[in-house]
Amino acid sequence: MPLEAVEARRLYRQVADQLRSLIDSGEYAVGSRLPTERELAEQLKVSRPTVREALIALEVEGRLRIRVGSGIYVIEPAAVAAPAPASVIEGPFELLRAREFLESAIAEQAARVATEDDVARIDASLVAMENVEHPGEASMVHDRAFHVAIAGSLGNAVLVRVVGELFDQRLNPYFAQLAHYFESPGTWRTALDEHRAVRDAIAAHDPAAAREAMRAHLARSQERFAQNFGAETAAGPASGQSRTVRSAAKPSKPKHAPKKKPAASSGARRR
Repeated sequence: MPLEAVEARRLYRQVADQLRSLIDSGEYAVGSRLPTERELAEQLKVSRPTVREALIALEVEGRLRIRVGSGIYVIEPAAVAAPAPASVIEGPFELLRAREFLESAIAEQAARVATEDDVARIDASLVAMENVEHPGEASMVHDRAFHVAIAGSLGNAVLVRVVGELFDQRLNPYFAQLAHYFESPGTWRTALDEHRAVRDAIAAHDPAAAREAMRAHLARSQERFAQNFGAETAAGPASGQSRTVRSAAKPSKPKHAPKKKPAASSGARRR
């Protein structure tokens, strides 16, 4: 038998797989409410953004419904869809962190080398962004043009392509579903102010300020997408039972593992 390539599963996919398994096994019945993001992150020993990416993935699959201010509920799927290949869809927070790292360095260098023509192209994209409705396809086109224009000032076609391709990942279903909850005309105005700060630092040829402005913009984008969309005071599943999810960092135990001791004798167990 020929060897097959080994693909490391992203952490959020491991979390999604474990939650899906619990749903399929009936541990979380249709109509029940999952623990909050905070509780899941504590039980799984992962970050809340990782949990959020997993929940969004399951919502896109039609296994969960997120009700802002209420919680995350298991729903009856119209048809069980196969999970999307991890190699095809990136996690939204992974993408934003990658962009923060890369585009901050690009903005810093742009402040050193940008010409008047380069700044004019950045300005043109900003003017277009100011006169478009958001959320919408047109706003994404002009937002993309802004970031690509900054990369273009370095005169490196590879960087232009990479920045464009990373931005285009916003069109993936996970990112689109997350944006559905948190993007609005108000967040667009805030993002516009952040874009202007990047532009002004580049036009002033201030590399340190340009780097920090871009870093702050993309970090704040992550913060906007990380706002709570569940009920932090929720009591967990609607049935009132408390269920523990295994840490995503540990391998699954055998199906016939020894039964757990009563809660009263397991005070050291993490809750």
